Parts: sequence; C-alpha cells; structure tokens
Amino acid sequence: MKVLIVEDEIDMVNALKRGFKKNGIAVDTATDGNEASYLAAVNDYDVIILDLNLPYKDGLEVLREIRERSQTQKVIILSARSSVPDKVLGLDMGANDYLAKPFDFMELEARVRSLARRGFTQQNTIIAIHGFILNTADKVVLYQNAPVGFAPKEYAILEYLALNKGRVVSSEELIEHVWESDVDLFAVSTKVHISNIRKKLAALCGIEIIKTVRGSGYMIPEGGQP
Repeated sequence: MKVLIVEDEIDMVNALKRGFKKNGIAVDTATDGNEASYLAAVNDYDVIILDLNLPYKDGLEVLREIRERSQTQKVIILSARSSVPDKVLGLDMGANDYLAKPFDFMELEARVRSLARRGFTQQNTIIAIHGFILNTADKVVLYQNAPVGFAPKEYAILEYLALNKGRVVSSEELIEHVWESDVDLFAVSTKVHISNIRKKLAALCGIEIIKTVRGSGYMIPEGGQP
C-alpha cells in the first residue's frame, strides 16, 4: 500500500511517515497545495491523507482537483477544522472520510486500512490462502497458527497480491503501490523479493502460490482457501 500525506507541519509529517513506514506502508509527502496537486496527478495512491490549511492552495481546492480527475481516488481529510459544517463541507466535496486533529495515530491507520480495502472484493481484514492467514490489520502472516517471518517489503508485496487475488499484477504496479515514488528503480528488484516470498511459502506448504505470468507479471490464483 502507498499513501500520500499532505501536511505543512514538518514534525507531523515526519511522525506520520515513521508510523506508516514502520508498518510496511510506502509514503510520499507534500507540504503545500501545489505539490499535493502535482503528486496526486502523476502517481497512483491507495489513500491520500489531506490537510486543509496548506500554503499556496487550500486543501479543499486540492480535493476539488482530485475529484475532477478521479471519482475513485480515496481521500481522508485530516484537519484542525473540526466543526460539523467543516466536516460536512469536506465530505460533500468528495472526501471519503474526515478525521479532526488532534487524533490518535492508531485510529488514523485503521481508517486508512479500512478505506484502502473498499476497492477490493476482499473486505475482511483476514485473507486465507492455502493454509496461510494474512491479517492485514496487524500485518502478520500465520501458517497453522504459527507466525511466518517476512521483511516489510515482502509482506507488502504478498498482501497486495493477495488483495488482488485472481488478477495479474505487473512489476510496475507492485513498485507503484509498495515503494515510495522517489525510490531508485535500478535498486528495486521485484524478482528477488518474489523469489524470497515463494521460498518461505513453499517451505511450509510445499506448493508455488505466486504464479508468474510470462511477460505480464505475477498472480495468486483464485481459490486456495484452507
């Protein structure tokens, strides 16, 4: 999953970025309205977290521009404007959710996860594949009730493929949703990560869960329930 944090308070930006990255979520940041509009136009984000009081361009103007381009982009307003009329205005202009400051990070992260899941057939926080249980809330994988160790990027790739079960996902799409936009693409090897994930899965269940679709990408086929 990749999110865009739009916030002009640097300390809050850094705190949110640390919190999300600790849980394997890729993060881009923008500190003013112009930068937010640009990043939202050129990148594909699972969720945009949008402050309203921004330099150069108000957050509601950024939201209006986002909605002119896309009706499906998921946006959570995170703002000190906490009155009911402000919340109603933000939601009426197209925000999917509204959280007033001050807030608890755990609640924000839960709302981000919930909002991100709405675009997938899988609505539950639990995904079952060939005896493996992915808990997308706690970011853990279990096999026969025992935890399986995955590096953060490995888990993020596995979760994204699981959420898109039955659909071919290209390497480019994985990079778009699992890594930050400023990553050095020459340093990213989806093949290495996929290989490591496959080895860990196969060592326990004895089968290849992630299929390679030559020339197209990777897929976890439908089925595979325990």
